[in-house]
Amino acid sequence: MDHASASASLRPSPREAAFYGRRKGKPLRAQQAAHLAQELPSLAIDVAELDGRALTQLFRVPVTAVRLEIGFGGGEHLLAAAQRNPDIGYIGAEAFLNGIAKVTASVAESGLANLRLHGDDVVPLLDRLPPASLDRIDLLYPDPWPKRRHWKRRFVQADNIDRIARLLPIGGRFRFATDIEHYAAWTLARLLADPRFAWTAQRADDWRLPWEGWPGTRYEAKAKREGRTPGYYEFLRI
Repeated sequence: MDHASASASLRPSPREAAFYGRRKGKPLRAQQAAHLAQELPSLAIDVAELDGRALTQLFRVPVTAVRLEIGFGGGEHLLAAAQRNPDIGYIGAEAFLNGIAKVTASVAESGLANLRLHGDDVVPLLDRLPPASLDRIDLLYPDPWPKRRHWKRRFVQADNIDRIARLLPIGGRFRFATDIEHYAAWTLARLLADPRFAWTAQRADDWRLPWEGWPGTRYEAKAKREGRTPGYYEFLRI
């Protein structure tokens, strides 16, 4: 499979018209394109083939739980988490081809067996996953869509909160990180008003300091360089 074929394998979903964001950036390096062509087919999750079986069966090694990261960007957190927890299965969803290519290359070079990828809009994947099948869902530095007329494009909306609630069992966790104060307030307002979730913070440091094992991301580094302060919010499914 060549680069063009690999790109074609990331098929637009039926929700294409409602997807907001870039799908491609700079041309891929030769090694990234080669890994994308050779390795992505075995890593990619075909939404159409999800049949309700346990998600733990998606992985080449035994795993005790499955976690999802929505919009993993450059994959810094996703790869670090999968390496740190070999007994946990990780699904990374990212519609940006360059991010998919970078993580695919890293998985091929590291031999990680507890990671699968979804290279398209995440909503069709969320709608096909079995109920209460995810131990944790991470949404880290999503596009804040700062202009008021674009707020409807933010991922944290009522329909997606419903999807998250359906996929998390009681005791499951939803984690959200952002450097945009308005998006933090937006998310807190919606999750605090939802009786299915409880904010876990008990003191300011619980949301001001990164979670244990946090590797940092390129977006976080950029935010700090530009003088913005990140926040880390965790919600318990109750």
